Amino acid sequence: MTTDEAGCHRKLQVQELEKIRDDAYESSRIYKDKTKAFHDHAISRKALIVGQKVLLFHSKLKLFPNKLRSHWVEPFVVAQIFPHSTVEIKSPTTKKVFKVNGHKLKPFYEGFQSTLAEKIHLLEPTCI
Repeated sequence: MTTDEAGCHRKLQVQELEKIRDDAYESSRIYKDKTKAFHDHAISRKALIVGQKVLLFHSKLKLFPNKLRSHWVEPFVVAQIFPHSTVEIKSPTTKKVFKVNGHKLKPFYEGFQSTLAEKIHLLEPTCI
């Protein structure tokens, strides 16, 4: 094999490697786009309205790890909705009004009525 043939062979190998690299980059970009579309599809949009009760995420409670502690604090009332998911909320207890990011809010659902629960009386177990 002459030096010219070896040089051409080397250039061909470099071109093949560049093509493989470009294909890998393209496939990773396609995978990333599909994964993003899948996860974005699962996100539910929050439709908040004025007067609705919402819970506020309290990020300071996240510093103290506790599985049983809720990170969502008291129900607030939506006072006003601004663009770019900014929401003005009002505390019914203290009457304070302040603005928060809408991503830190979730709808508050009133408790279920206890009249729907059914009581079952069990007998004491008997041992043989």
